[in-house]
Amino acid sequence: MSTSIVIENGRLICPKNRVDRSNTPLFLQDGKIAGIGEAPAGFVAEQTLDARGCVVSPGFIDLGARLNSIEAELAAAVAGGVTSVVVPPDADPPLDEPELADRLVHRGKEIRKARVLPLGALTLGLKGERLAELAGLKKAGCVAFSQDNKPLVDTEALLRAMEYAATFGFAVWLQPQDYWLSRNGIAHEGEVASRLGLAGIPVAAETIAIGTIIQLVRITGCRVHLTRLSSAAGVALADKAAAEGLPMTYDVGVHHLLLTDNDIGYFNPHARFHPPLRTQSDRQALSDAVAAGRAAICSDHTPVGADDKLLPFGEAKAGATGLEVLLPLTLKWAEAAGVSLPEALARITSTPAGILGLAGGSLATGCPADLCIFDPQAEWQLTAEALKSRGKNSPWLGYVMSGKVTTTLVSGRIVYRAS
Repeated sequence: MSTSIVIENGRLICPKNRVDRSNTPLFLQDGKIAGIGEAPAGFVAEQTLDARGCVVSPGFIDLGARLNSIEAELAAAVAGGVTSVVVPPDADPPLDEPELADRLVHRGKEIRKARVLPLGALTLGLKGERLAELAGLKKAGCVAFSQDNKPLVDTEALLRAMEYAATFGFAVWLQPQDYWLSRNGIAHEGEVASRLGLAGIPVAAETIAIGTIIQLVRITGCRVHLTRLSSAAGVALADKAAAEGLPMTYDVGVHHLLLTDNDIGYFNPHARFHPPLRTQSDRQALSDAVAAGRAAICSDHTPVGADDKLLPFGEAKAGATGLEVLLPLTLKWAEAAGVSLPEALARITSTPAGILGLAGGSLATGCPADLCIFDPQAEWQLTAEALKSRGKNSPWLGYVMSGKVTTTLVSGRIVYRAS
């Protein structure tokens, strides 16, 4: 049960409502924001949190986090200030039946950490053949439908799926990768891959897929969100489609804002991602798009077992842990890109909330009291032992991070406090 809480002495930042106020109290009651600056009538605080030297912001909304171990990963989420996580459907078994989605949502509520927002499988077994029971999955709590990174090779099947989704107002989330151009690839097709003898994935694998999706959106009117764009050319296509008024949005993985294919070094398996890290010009285009507010940032959290990252680069599993470093990496990107703190926070709060159509991502009165309190100056070293996630895989292991979460609240209930 939530209590009446006042958070004092913090710097309140609400990007959605352009609020940036220092030493301003925030009042929470019945799991919601009850007031900013002035207590509502009859308010009696049962608990006071001192946020001196800290920022008080909406809780972060992550558009892509795999929960290989739901207890550990939801604990990692709130330790990173993430109060809502969108979960891809590529579980075992895939989330292609309402009962499976309902069970995941129910388990998330039992754990009482971050909110769990599942993506339902677009097709049965993610095999790209028969349409899953979308209406039932929606009722079970799925926020949209996706193939994740599993191919849907049959364009007609994708067309029919988008037609059906559009009829009921469902959103479809797609990772644009042409199957035939990317199926054997490991790294970005370019100088680094050639030098290291790695099979390449060309930018065309992304742009051809985006081009196909755009045409299908024109035909169906289906609302589509493109996940984890990786290239300048891909961003240009997505921006042009949005400028035309097509119902399309996209996000960028936080690691793609900071790293390039040069960071593969000498076959560093921690730098293997899907889609792959690309060139500096691609990274710059992604950064510019996010800075301009055209894209959200997501952690693309992928916990991978230690043994799976000890393999040679070509055999190592792709991905990195991201939930607990979403804040410091976003702050690191913002500093390098010359982006203000409120604008940087928007990309992990109000921008993803808008994509999802959620009331969260805001400190407005009446909104859910999903909050993150963090010290933007605090430094800590990223080590395997420091991570609550079972995935200890990160290209940033050993680095000193700036920005540390001190307290996370969900529905006005404290779900994490730093020791």
